[in-house]
Amino acid sequence: MLNIVLFGAPGAGKGTQAELLMKEYGLLHLSTGEMLREEIAKGTAAGQKAKAIEQGNFAPDEVVIELVTSKILENRDSKGFVFDGFPRTTSQAGILDSILESVDSNVTMMISLEVDQKVLAERLLKRGEEENRLDDRNISIIEKRIGIYHERTEVVMDYYKQAGKFYPVSGEGTLDEILNRIKEQVIVATQK
Repeated sequence: MLNIVLFGAPGAGKGTQAELLMKEYGLLHLSTGEMLREEIAKGTAAGQKAKAIEQGNFAPDEVVIELVTSKILENRDSKGFVFDGFPRTTSQAGILDSILESVDSNVTMMISLEVDQKVLAERLLKRGEEENRLDDRNISIIEKRIGIYHERTEVVMDYYKQAGKFYPVSGEGTLDEILNRIKEQVIVATQK
């Protein structure tokens, strides 16, 4: 299995690149943000607990872990996954390792999409208008989300650096330029 953790602040392009990687390598895109928004729209118990994301906060760990575990176990025979929005903490990274071990796999690499903070805010505001996403239409919520990312989730980079699985990639430029940079890193990671 090729399992890629896509990392980056909100607006870094994780969802877009995840879709391209999914097509390129036949992987399944596991977007926790998408899964949580679906649960909220359906009005499920998990969705009720996940409503915190509408204010720019993280959803509770137990909700996210339950959704991720279910998707991995349902698709244990896939070519692999692109994880978008998970893990966001070192404890979630450890849990992901355990879940993947249960299906005889592991995280192949973590790609960090590096994007300037001003560019992130511009991308999110544009996405908020185009996709009518409430969490992307308010600059104070956007700034809060980016702040939470820097404050809480960058430590996950250290987790993958220590494991020798961390690959930073510039997330600025055309979609093809970014994808080609990622593909170069996939080659490096899979030849280890």
